[in-house]
Amino acid sequence: MGIRGFIMSILVSKIISTEFFSVNQIFENKGKAYTYLNPVSYLTALDNKELFSQLDGIFADGGLLVKAIKLVYGKQVTRRSFDMTSMAPELFSYAEENGKTIYIVASKQEQVEKAVEIFRERYPKVKFAGYRNGYFASEQEMDEEAKHIVKLNPDFLIVGMGALMQEKFLLKAKNAGYQGIGFTCGGFIHQTSRNEIDYYPVWVDKTNLRFVYRMWKEPHTRKRYVMAGLLFPARFIAEKIFG
Repeated sequence: MGIRGFIMSILVSKIISTEFFSVNQIFENKGKAYTYLNPVSYLTALDNKELFSQLDGIFADGGLLVKAIKLVYGKQVTRRSFDMTSMAPELFSYAEENGKTIYIVASKQEQVEKAVEIFRERYPKVKFAGYRNGYFASEQEMDEEAKHIVKLNPDFLIVGMGALMQEKFLLKAKNAGYQGIGFTCGGFIHQTSRNEIDYYPVWVDKTNLRFVYRMWKEPHTRKRYVMAGLLFPARFIAEKIFG
């Protein structure tokens, strides 16, 4: 149970517990899988709670979600995302300084190849164990890729396949025996491949207008952001009341 007899959301509970993990703990405790939720993907997670509850940590990605948790649950959490405004540079720097390997499954093949090229320019000492696109023709192909990753055993696995699919694949790899640390990354690889590794200007990040900026840059995201703006507040509050 949560505050004043209401139910504590399993998703919010996971976000709050993840808040206590230090960066070193996140990067050093092996066999873990992490994802990031914004108001859009939160709605997807609400319909797939069992799957998302299997993840070892969930970060609040977005000022609106951070404020909603503070307002509705009275808990302060930090906004974290897998991009260059937050955890991506921390992970790349950690990997570079400690000789860790990275494997990426994300976006289209030409996009992931371009992104890796850009990462290598900025972080020349980072070791990439491999990379491939995030499109699979079948469940069998996905299973084979998960086994391939287990065999390679990279220290870090970064997966960007869109909400739900990326979490499914990350857990598939973990359940297949992957012992490293996995993160979802949403559209980070796609954005980087457009020579926009620093996708969000500093002023956009500081003013929490990331979703507005992305709607401007990527028109195909507008519909889902608008729908999330309408549905998220009601469903977030309803979840606290009804579970």
